[in-house]
Formats: sequence, structure tokens, C-alpha cells
Amino acid sequence: MKVISTTKAPAAIGPYSQAIKVGNLVYTSGQIPIDPATGVFVEGGIKEQTRQALTNVKAILAEAGLSMSNVVKTTVFMADMNDFADMNAVYAEFFTEPYPARSAVAVKTLPKGALVEIEVVAEVA
Repeated sequence: MKVISTTKAPAAIGPYSQAIKVGNLVYTSGQIPIDPATGVFVEGGIKEQTRQALTNVKAILAEAGLSMSNVVKTTVFMADMNDFADMNAVYAEFFTEPYPARSAVAVKTLPKGALVEIEVVAEVA
């Protein structure tokens, strides 16, 4: 097991790691739309928050020597399923075929009042 950590994504704010590599898989912790440069949420709505959450995921994967094309599974947690179409439009900017498997669920609340949180599993080729 190896811990993956980068300053290009928000630091863990609790007893967890940004990501863990086990065998040929990397598991990221859920990423919320915090800009690592400022430590605060990006301005805007679901589109901007989705873009920042996925940018944070991308930075963590880069630290592990991976890219979004290595992602095999994503889980998207949303505060409001009515935001699905807008989230999905931005999500599509980060992935190409073959697309990773995905679950998208609405939850009652997310950390710090985020509109979206995204975690991924990526394969080391």
C-alpha cells in the first residue's frame, strides 16, 4: 500500500489520504470543489463545482503517474439530482471512450455544503 498526496489538490482535512495505491489500483478519496490554491470553494454552481472536483481528481492521479484515461470507476455524490444534466455535461469534458463505469447518487448533505463530491478508482497500466 502506498499513500498518494499532492499539493495540487486540497489537503486531507481529517484522518484519511487523498489516495491510496494498492496493487495496480489507485483509490481516491472523494473530492469536493475546493481550489487548493485558495482553500475555498470555487465560485459558481454545479458546473464550476464539478469542474473543480474533477480537476482535483486529475491532480491526484497525475501525482500517481496516471491520467483520467486510467479511471475505471467513478462515484458522483450530488446534493440535488436536478443538477444531473449540468454535472454530466462537465463530467463529459474529462472522460473519453471507453468511459469508466459510474454511479451517481443524491445525498442529503455533502462536506462543507458542496453541491458535488467525486471519487474514482483508476488502474495502473
